[in-house]
Amino acid sequence: MTWSLPEPMLTVAVNSPVLPTGHAAEPKWDGFRAQLAVHTGGRVVLRSRQGTDLLASFPEIGAAALAQLPPDTGLDGEVVIWKSDRLAFERLQQRIGRRGAAAAEGSRLWPAHYVAFDLVHAGADLTGWPYERRRSALEALFADHGLAAPLTLCPSTTDPAVADQWLGWTAAGLEGLCFKRLDEPYRPVRSWKKYKVRVTTEAIVGGVSGSLALPRTVLLGRYDAAGDFQYVGRSATLSQPAGRALAEHLTPASPAHPWKGWTFSAGWGTQRSLEAHLVQPDVVMEIAVDIARDAAGRWRHPVRTHRVRTDIEAPQVPLFAE
Repeated sequence: MTWSLPEPMLTVAVNSPVLPTGHAAEPKWDGFRAQLAVHTGGRVVLRSRQGTDLLASFPEIGAAALAQLPPDTGLDGEVVIWKSDRLAFERLQQRIGRRGAAAAEGSRLWPAHYVAFDLVHAGADLTGWPYERRRSALEALFADHGLAAPLTLCPSTTDPAVADQWLGWTAAGLEGLCFKRLDEPYRPVRSWKKYKVRVTTEAIVGGVSGSLALPRTVLLGRYDAAGDFQYVGRSATLSQPAGRALAEHLTPASPAHPWKGWTFSAGWGTQRSLEAHLVQPDVVMEIAVDIARDAAGRWRHPVRTHRVRTDIEAPQVPLFAE
């Protein structure tokens, strides 16, 4: 009998790290969300949240699934790569799109792991089961079949103290926590909750999108140890009051601006360039950032702006570190 993986269940952001009553907590991994299936006859599927085929890029995951999982098994989880005891998202990015010998070399240099956090098929469709029952079945799958690396069981807890301890794992590259209702079936809706750890810090305004009179987003920079002004990330969209308040502090850039002639991406997954207006890099903003970085050390996700810090000068902002 043929079957297909379900559409993935999605998350909605929350601002509180407290484990809600009636929920389980899991670590939020900095990797690629992926569903993994082994069908009768040996066909293996590894697909992204958007449905992209990932099997050719991560052949070691497919080989492990075929060798270790029983037929007619479907998992949901995350593909991750470890580098010196820290998750390395940039290594995942470098491996995407590799095929054949290049993919095999990538798996040798930067081996991937598959962290399973849900069981959606085990000889039958389990999506109607509540999370608590699916979790017990997932744990039994790992125990009964002796599943081992690169297949890994994601931790899960209903103990708030344990969940709170996991928030300290950000040094290893974990982004925060996911909260899942114990009695909820697996459905293609945004019902799981995600909390991302954010750190308050400062950066320097190097430019804006929109206009100088009404900035829409902020291009942020920091000086490195050599004294060069490096681009570190872009803010989320500003409210109109926040944009007007920032505009009062901005001065158009001089011809000697260090970013003169640079282009900035309009966003993840697009080749469009952002229409940017450079400003004198002397305005400091207090911001909140999560732990995700790209290969160059820039903030990978949009930064949340808090306020302009008129009490701090640009040389007092932390240095850029790759």
